[in-house]
Amino acid sequence: MHLAYPAVLSALLFCTGLYGVLARRNAILVLMSVELMLNAVNLNLVAFDVWLSRAAEETLHSGQALTLFTIAIAAAEIGIGLAIVLAVHRNRGTADIDKLRDTAEGHESHPADGSDSDALTAGQADRAGKAEASA
Repeated sequence: MHLAYPAVLSALLFCTGLYGVLARRNAILVLMSVELMLNAVNLNLVAFDVWLSRAAEETLHSGQALTLFTIAIAAAEIGIGLAIVLAVHRNRGTADIDKLRDTAEGHESHPADGSDSDALTAGQADRAGKAEASA
């Protein structure tokens, strides 16, 4: 088989995974897209290993060995990633990445009545006072 076929398939898989990472808002779908990208890399590693082993007299199959390590890392990554997503979903009630990003950055809703939004809230002033006292 020619090298172009698995290379084109790998490029299509990688582009599909990249689109999934950039366009999706659900954390589980983003993890699935990352796995798709890793599988595209694995396909490239095996295809180039087979292609290079035809040219060399002694074959080490280093591409296939690296693929096994990549699969092991991907399995660990998806296990830890799903555990984190499930824990966040239990605490926050959503797996939407945009909503989680807003809560992580500390965006607070500003009052709609036009009051001074630059003034410190009571919690922020208390934290600032504790920080100055400890310094």
